[in-house]
Amino acid sequence: MSYIQNTDEDRSDMLRSIGASSIGELFETLEDGILVEDGLDLPPPLSEAEVASLFRRIASKNHPASCMASFLGGGIYDRYIPAVVRYVLSRGEFYTSYTPYQAEVSQGTLQAIYEYQTMISRLTGMEAANASLYDGATALAESVIMSCAIKRKSKVLVPRALHPGARAVLESYSKGKSIDIGEVPFLEDGSLDTGMLERSIDGDTSAVVISQPNYFGIIEKAPEISDLVHSKGALLVSYVDPVSLAVLAPPGEYDADIVVGEGQSLGNPQNFGGPLLGFMATKKSYIRKCPGRLISGAVDKDGSRGYVMTLQTREQHIRREKATSNICTNEGLCALSAAVYLSALGEKGFREVAVQSMSKAHALHSMLSDSTYCDLPFSGEFFQEFVIRVSVPAADFCTRAREAGVLAGIPLERDFPELGNRSLLVAVTEKRTKDELQLYRSLIEEIGGSDE
Repeated sequence: MSYIQNTDEDRSDMLRSIGASSIGELFETLEDGILVEDGLDLPPPLSEAEVASLFRRIASKNHPASCMASFLGGGIYDRYIPAVVRYVLSRGEFYTSYTPYQAEVSQGTLQAIYEYQTMISRLTGMEAANASLYDGATALAESVIMSCAIKRKSKVLVPRALHPGARAVLESYSKGKSIDIGEVPFLEDGSLDTGMLERSIDGDTSAVVISQPNYFGIIEKAPEISDLVHSKGALLVSYVDPVSLAVLAPPGEYDADIVVGEGQSLGNPQNFGGPLLGFMATKKSYIRKCPGRLISGAVDKDGSRGYVMTLQTREQHIRREKATSNICTNEGLCALSAAVYLSALGEKGFREVAVQSMSKAHALHSMLSDSTYCDLPFSGEFFQEFVIRVSVPAADFCTRAREAGVLAGIPLERDFPELGNRSLLVAVTEKRTKDELQLYRSLIEEIGGSDE
């Protein structure tokens, strides 16, 4: 955004307007020791060109993921974002606007949110979507609270192969709501143990969460799980990778009740892990239990199209005990990114992103299958991520690969100690090239062979 500095006259006018004699007077109430007394240790004044040059030299010390071959995944992915996404977001009416408290006068914002909701509904195959949440983890936690409110029961089953960060947020939320979280293990092929799931569901179970694909990248047998869950009288919550829905069956097809996920892949950069975007879609019959906001299309008395905030069931707007959530923002700019991204790609382009990611992931998987220094512990079908077991500690492998310009993946020992210290989660997106896949294979051989 443009920067226009304040002149001495500007500052004097502002001080006069607020009744202060000096800038120092504004800080008189601060305790001793907070203000810098002797000034900052800065170099002599520089020209604009010199400052820009200095900052470029400082910035060159960084090694951003965008300049490396990134095989990192686990919910946040290195994807190509069309230039139009940043252009639309940078427009002042979007970039500087905030929550439409006077909703109906914010028709442009409401329409953008409405379009986003429509796209999420189509993507997931569900009847309705809300106006987005903080991130995938909080969306999952909110879906569990929502399920318990619908069923009036307090037990929820989640898979062991669930995103560890999402699981941690869910447990934090659940403690305050006295929700009992049960865990279902995974089988040798990396998929959910449906036999154990069937034995674990009882009369107190409000919902079962499945991750599709799961954290190891394995594609679950969602229709089979859905039939089992519903036969036991529980709800099915599907935690999904949105890009996978271009090639996998949408949750609406296997009768999921609530669908949530992380929307970073939809046009949002990695940005050190945030801000992120949580999406939620559900059946129409459950919409009044949905947290956050819901924007709808309407027609005014003159027959003109308009948009309205239909639901906002949070504690700021209704009696606190009736609020579905205390979610106070809908990450509107990130949701707009998703809408522009999906619009720019179109259905064919979005499917191409998914197909390329899947094809390249399977190509690397095949390239590693006959390696002496790597094995593939899980045999289940996968989308764009898979687990490998290298011949050296995974953390060491990642460190040495980074020196070669490769972000090799996520070591799994901390969150899944049962997989040992050599297991690594590898993700492949549409941005990875044939040369980068071959480089990864060569690093497996080089690093593994050097430790013999």
